[in-house]
Amino acid sequence: MTMTLRALLASLALLLSACGLPPPVIEQDDGISSQSGQFHFALPSGDYRCGEGQQVGLQREMQGKVNHRLQLDWRGRRYQLERDFSESGLPRFEDVASGLVWIDLPWKGLLLDGRTHAPLANDCTAA
Repeated sequence: MTMTLRALLASLALLLSACGLPPPVIEQDDGISSQSGQFHFALPSGDYRCGEGQQVGLQREMQGKVNHRLQLDWRGRRYQLERDFSESGLPRFEDVASGLVWIDLPWKGLLLDGRTHAPLANDCTAA
């Protein structure tokens, strides 16, 4: 067996063994952390301007440095959205009664109809 093939097999074995390890808990000063697979982004409250001239108002409620609830103003009404576990780990907030879903990304937010998954307001950034 050649040296290159041995090195390749050793690297492959190391990579495969790492797949069985739980994800690390990451705490960073830039406001991004991951704990139990869920991310937390340090994003502001206030007015958000979205595509197609739409606007969304957000008031973030923090608990232990984690955003756990949103007060969302949209189309003249106020909704309370609770943090919901997401498979992707992205911050996902939902108001079960209205079906509204807000998803935070580090660079924008997205408001969805939770029943049809259709975007209601897209490319929302803090004003």
